Amino acid sequence: MKEQQKKIKDSVGVKLLKKKKRTSWFLKVKDIYSRSDERIQQVDGGFFEKFGSLFREHAEMAKTKEQEEKREVAEKAAEITPKEGDEEDNDETTLPVIAESEAEDSAASASDSDSETEKDKGDLIAAAFNIDELYTEILYIIIHNVGCNVEVSQNALFSYAQDAFRIPNDKHRKLMEEAESKADPELMINVEVIEAKELRSKDSNGLSDPFVTLYLASNSSHRYNTSVKSMTLNPIWEEHFALPITDKSIDDSLCLEVWDFDPAETVKEKLGKIFDVKGVKGMRKLVKEIAVTATTGQHVNELIGRANIPLNTIPASGMTMWYSLDKKNKVTRQGIVKVRVSFSSGKNNQVAQQEHRHMRRIILLHELELSKVAPHWWCGNFTYQGQQLLDQHIAQSGLTQTEVELCAYSVYAGVHQNHPLSFTLFSKSLEKLVKPLQTETICEEEVKLFWEATKKLLPSCFSIIRKIRKKGTTEKAVMKQVIEVLKILNYIGILEPRNIELFPSNLYPWVTFHGDGPNCDILGTLSDAVSQGANDWLNHLIENNRKPDESELARLQNLIQLIQLVRSDLQKAIEFYDKLFIDLVKFQYAKCLYIFYQAKIATLCEPEVREICKSLKKLHYIGYSYTSAPTNSDPEEDPLSEGTSLFEVYLAVQRFVTLGQGLCPADYDTFHIKNFHQWFHGGVAQWLDIAVYKALIRIEKAVELDQLVHVDTNLKYSSSAVDALTIFYQVKTFWQQLNWPDVEGCYTFIAKIIDDICRCCVFYADKMAARVDGMGDSQDVYEKKFEVTNEWCLAINNIDYVRETLEPFTRDLGMEDVLKKLADIKSPVEADRCRNTLNNVISNAIDTVRNKIIELLEIVANKMGPSMKRLLIEGAELGSQGCNTIDRLMMYVDTNLSTLHRELNDENFNRILEIVWDLLSEILNEIIQTNLEKRRPPPFFAKLRETLNLMLGSFKNPDDCSNCDALRRTEQILKINGLETADLIHQAYIEMANIFDKSKETPYGEISFRCRFQGDSLQIEVINARNLFAMDSNGASDSFVRIHLFPEHKFIGVDKPKTKTHNKTLFPLYDETFTIDLNPEQASIEDGLILFSVKDKDMLGYNNQYIGEAFLKFKDIPRTESSLSSLPQVKKWLCRPTTTETNVLKALETRQGDKQAKDFLRKYKQRMGS
Repeated sequence: MKEQQKKIKDSVGVKLLKKKKRTSWFLKVKDIYSRSDERIQQVDGGFFEKFGSLFREHAEMAKTKEQEEKREVAEKAAEITPKEGDEEDNDETTLPVIAESEAEDSAASASDSDSETEKDKGDLIAAAFNIDELYTEILYIIIHNVGCNVEVSQNALFSYAQDAFRIPNDKHRKLMEEAESKADPELMINVEVIEAKELRSKDSNGLSDPFVTLYLASNSSHRYNTSVKSMTLNPIWEEHFALPITDKSIDDSLCLEVWDFDPAETVKEKLGKIFDVKGVKGMRKLVKEIAVTATTGQHVNELIGRANIPLNTIPASGMTMWYSLDKKNKVTRQGIVKVRVSFSSGKNNQVAQQEHRHMRRIILLHELELSKVAPHWWCGNFTYQGQQLLDQHIAQSGLTQTEVELCAYSVYAGVHQNHPLSFTLFSKSLEKLVKPLQTETICEEEVKLFWEATKKLLPSCFSIIRKIRKKGTTEKAVMKQVIEVLKILNYIGILEPRNIELFPSNLYPWVTFHGDGPNCDILGTLSDAVSQGANDWLNHLIENNRKPDESELARLQNLIQLIQLVRSDLQKAIEFYDKLFIDLVKFQYAKCLYIFYQAKIATLCEPEVREICKSLKKLHYIGYSYTSAPTNSDPEEDPLSEGTSLFEVYLAVQRFVTLGQGLCPADYDTFHIKNFHQWFHGGVAQWLDIAVYKALIRIEKAVELDQLVHVDTNLKYSSSAVDALTIFYQVKTFWQQLNWPDVEGCYTFIAKIIDDICRCCVFYADKMAARVDGMGDSQDVYEKKFEVTNEWCLAINNIDYVRETLEPFTRDLGMEDVLKKLADIKSPVEADRCRNTLNNVISNAIDTVRNKIIELLEIVANKMGPSMKRLLIEGAELGSQGCNTIDRLMMYVDTNLSTLHRELNDENFNRILEIVWDLLSEILNEIIQTNLEKRRPPPFFAKLRETLNLMLGSFKNPDDCSNCDALRRTEQILKINGLETADLIHQAYIEMANIFDKSKETPYGEISFRCRFQGDSLQIEVINARNLFAMDSNGASDSFVRIHLFPEHKFIGVDKPKTKTHNKTLFPLYDETFTIDLNPEQASIEDGLILFSVKDKDMLGYNNQYIGEAFLKFKDIPRTESSLSSLPQVKKWLCRPTTTETNVLKALETRQGDKQAKDFLRKYKQRMGS
């Protein structure tokens, strides 16, 4: 058992496929080398292997065995099936002799063939005919022997007849004298002129008009002529003649002359044939005919050729032969003629037939007694003495071939009841009798005789059909018998017997005929015989294969064996006999057998299977828990000890039903067995309950035994993942082997399987998470930290790998096909509802498992968090003095990320990177907030940002960091808080400029100006303002423009020009130009800004009011030598600050002790409130 289980485990997979994408999840599993311990299988006794791989192997073995058996049967059938043109084996071979004991057996067999027994030989003769009279007639026939038969002397025939009739010598002599005293018989020679071929042409047209003249050489004046066949060289006559002969005519000859008829024609009529002349030779013939007619006026028939048949060459039984036609002075043959010649007498026909029947019976019984020939072997070959006596009687009685055949058929059918003869004898005889019987050329008495004989023959024919499986006879001999029996039944069926009781109920108790009239239904009786034979054989099998052990397992094994034997019998029927039955009697033998067997198998199997399914041990477990395995209240009991055999029965019946679909497509829907799956419904449901219970136990054991090492160098998961998938694979294999035919039941089971597998996936994820909990934690005297381990990565990969199998698993179960069929049977709406239900189950399970993976990844990241936080703070605190801390941070991050990158698959690595970014952002935000509260100086935050960037540089792909918005925002906050106050203020101006540039129309008005750099000089032309905001009570403003350059600390000492004040107008025209000289460094500041501040002048000049402002960036100012007036005007909307919620302003607000920051914020807020 262990070796077999190991084989199954190895079959799950040997190596990884190098292709990353596979269409089917179980093919992946199959190609994985599983090193899990056999202890996992021992948990449930190889439960899944039994019902998965072993179940499939048993099915494949059974299928292979059936195919091999089919091939062998077909080969054997091809060997023994008689080929077209084959001669009968026992026609010319020596007859086998049977011993006395065998003779007794054969007699018993004959009596068992539903036939009436024949009377004793002596009784038969006495009852039907006076023995002395018949014997005297035989002697008379021998004395007046006719024909050329000389194989046996006259004395030998006398001796043979005396032995056959058991006549004592005294009586023989007395009867001999009576025979000799009788007058000579009146004999006739019967001649049938059948046809002629290859005759010589005698007419000018290349043809002849032949007719035949026949006569005895001793009486040439008494001639007989056939009809004339015009213009042919191959005439057909088929005309009969009878010529009287005497005993003295034995040396006489029968003469046949073939003539060309020459009609009486005038010269003019003969000249009219000139257009029909064929060749020069034909022309000469025509000229000769015209000359003869013109000279004599006569017409003369011309001899074509003649043949002589000596009467002493004609056998008593007659003969049919081709004879050459010769002509005097001609060397070559003039043609050939075919004639049938026989002897006859003028005896009364009915008496002659009666004599012949009893004579043939006596001779046959005598020869059978002497030869001890085996049953069913004698096929019509008498000894020379017997055959000569029969031939002489036929010849001297004038019996026709049909009458002789009918007599023989009647005699053989009677003898056949006690001593079975060869069926070939009867089939050949019937072949000759069918036509005369159909054309009604036989009298009513003879027809009655035929049907009486047929009634005697038929029981043995149907006995052969019933006992077609009988042992002790070679298959070739059985097939030969079957062929001949079918020929017999075919001939009898052709005759269409009506109102004849061929099958009386006392001889055929198994016939199911329910008609009103006499039973003459050949095919109906044949069908009953086939069914009865199958029933007898099936009962024999049941009795002989019954085991004393009546356990459920033994009963199932009996059913399996019985179904296999029945299928073998059907296969043999298909290969050996079905074509024979169809070709010979238009009867579907295999179909008839299947219809009988399916009903019987259903009757035998259904109650057994249903009872065993009900008796399967139930599981009484507390329930499923994803943190602990389910517990069985009776763990010692095997819940399904008979399960394997039960489903072997299922497969056997399934293959049997599949065979029936091919054999009986039209009748299949009427078979009860087609719903065989319903018998197993309870068993399958119980098996699935047990399967999920055992799956959870096995998963728990697999996780427990998992060493958390790679199953292969190319794979990123460990043994427990393979063990879990092996369970799924075995369940899928079991389901595919079931091939459940009922769509609704199929959906129910698939839904349960999917639900159970999803449950197992979630259970596995929980167990795997618990397995690695606590791994990677370490502590020394200096610190407590967490290192990412291979085990953590494998656990994550394992769970993810199992999760990936869920959707492919449902496809492999055939879910979509079932739903399509359900849509056809029910409705598309119902199918969609079912699909949504299943998809929800799958989606929920996938989401649950995916969340478990994310939960594990978060645990890993969170365990890394404290170490990263401490190292970041140390790096920021110590600055350049803490280079060792920076190195330690870099090493910690690099080591852990390298492990994650190496061990996790790409998807999970990207997931944990995102989690690490978010975690890092949270850590940094916490550090920033804490240190802002502590009013740490900008260098602290600058160094913290530098440390962060160094750490991010250690990631395998630093560009990925830019995808994390939270981290990007945090890094920006660090950058801002790391700036000095002056730089931070300038950053605030830059933010304001960006915001103002995006502004649309404002209520504060619009300002127009031109600017250019000429060398290091900055020229500014303030042109005008439009729609200024009214600052005075008169609805106008007294505005002027003040120009500032930023960053302010880099333009110390630079003038801040101001325009003139334009009073009481909202559309001032300033039209003033200012030139500001800058040094090269100032002129090249990239983020430099010009601020145009528009104010309303107070009457006294001390409290000017703020209207709005606009910014222009240095990078937007052209550097050109062109005149300022040639440049386009720049128009900007005047805006005011609107918020203090930017990161820059918040950073400035934290600098409470910085006068510069406080002054900027005060002025900024004043501008907001203006």
